[in-house]
Amino acid sequence: MAMGPRLDMRQSQSLVMTPQLRQAIKLLQSSNMEVTAFVEEELERNPLLEWDERSTPGPDDGRTTNPLPTPSDTPDAASAASADSMPTEAAAPLDVDWSNVHDSDAAFTPSHGSGGSRDFDDDLSGIDDLAAAGKTLREHIGEQIRLTFHDAKERLIAAQLLALVDPAGRLAIESDIIARAMGCPTAQVERVRLLMQRFDPVGMFCRDLRECLGVQLADRNRLDPAMQALLDNLELLARRDTRTLMKLCGVDAEDMAEMVAELKRLDPKPGASFDQMPAPAIVPDVLMRRAPNGEWLLELNPETLPRVLVNRGFHARAVVGAKNKEEKAFLAERMQTATWLVKSLEQRANTIIKVAAEIVRRQDGFFRHGVEHLRPLILRDVAEAVAMHESTVSRVTANKYIATPRGTFELKYFFTTAIAGTHGGEAHSAEAVRHRIRGMIEAEDAADVLSDDAIVERLRKEGVDIARRTVAKYREALRIPSSVQRKREKAVPA
Repeated sequence: MAMGPRLDMRQSQSLVMTPQLRQAIKLLQSSNMEVTAFVEEELERNPLLEWDERSTPGPDDGRTTNPLPTPSDTPDAASAASADSMPTEAAAPLDVDWSNVHDSDAAFTPSHGSGGSRDFDDDLSGIDDLAAAGKTLREHIGEQIRLTFHDAKERLIAAQLLALVDPAGRLAIESDIIARAMGCPTAQVERVRLLMQRFDPVGMFCRDLRECLGVQLADRNRLDPAMQALLDNLELLARRDTRTLMKLCGVDAEDMAEMVAELKRLDPKPGASFDQMPAPAIVPDVLMRRAPNGEWLLELNPETLPRVLVNRGFHARAVVGAKNKEEKAFLAERMQTATWLVKSLEQRANTIIKVAAEIVRRQDGFFRHGVEHLRPLILRDVAEAVAMHESTVSRVTANKYIATPRGTFELKYFFTTAIAGTHGGEAHSAEAVRHRIRGMIEAEDAADVLSDDAIVERLRKEGVDIARRTVAKYREALRIPSSVQRKREKAVPA
């Protein structure tokens, strides 16, 4: 068989994940704050990019921008997908008082970079830095150690106990182990530990929850024999076996309710609450409000939406002044990167608004009437309506929040599974059913506690075809105890 070379022509298709495509996907699933941080890094690397600090896009000056969305002629959720912005408010009333408004001659220009003046005329960012930083838990305890213990050995023991305490305020290591490690009597370590239990916050350096609560009750002069018996049987309290607790403590139902309320006012983890950082505020990515005609208007949050432009004038001057091929190649690569970033930001903004508008259109009943009218919704429904892939819709709704008249919600919140209706009726949202279960249990009477079967019967009368195990699963997800436990709780008067 003769063998020889030959030429063949073949045609094939393949999807290549370029670095720019991967970065565009990452930008799509990031929040506005994360995108702003990425843009700031690009501004440092790319000399052709700069912040667009104009309040409104001006005339064509040779620069390519990612413009802010413009209002639509028809202010509804569907038109917002293409308009991407809210119209301006109505004109100011004629009787408005402008006497207390100062308008300086120089226009205000926001500063995005590290340069610029740092005086108080145009930058007040340093005010937050002037606030005194709060003390940490260990600094607070350390001051009390220096004021309480005058003996150097006891101070050393106290410092060792402070180093061994966990963030919740517990000291899990026994005193004899600490004493052997430090070469001192166990009684001395225990005496220092008992003194430190009365430090602020009270209840730290305890072995377990029972000792922690006991120290706090003793500090309030509320540790009587009945309360001590309650602390010795916390496992019965966890099971809500109030009848057995009343026999062990020798109290009636009213006294037991007061004792349980007293325990609830204590801090089971005194160390955790001291250094607890405030929860970060959620910054919405999409803003929503009602138009005068009752329709919904959407826009991306202008406070967090990054706006950058490509300085083509600087690029033209740099190309003319380039001395060799390497400099021209660098400028061409930077120009391509800058243009891609501006285009990606614009495409990201349009995609988010388009998906959010479709979600608002489908969940109109929720925004007008409440969670009972939340409709079942899946990614496929929105993807088909906006002509996108399900993975794209999933990335758009990830880490994105929308500020609505009913509060700020994650876009993922509006995607819930469907529960079939009885006799082929309309399906119900799982979130709406959970809300209905919570409402039934909160409204139940102490003499008629609803079992899971009773809740199923009521829901089926309302047109919800649901199984008992599903009701039990939703009830446990809502952290609602069973009917037996609720009956025990409500048997004790509040």
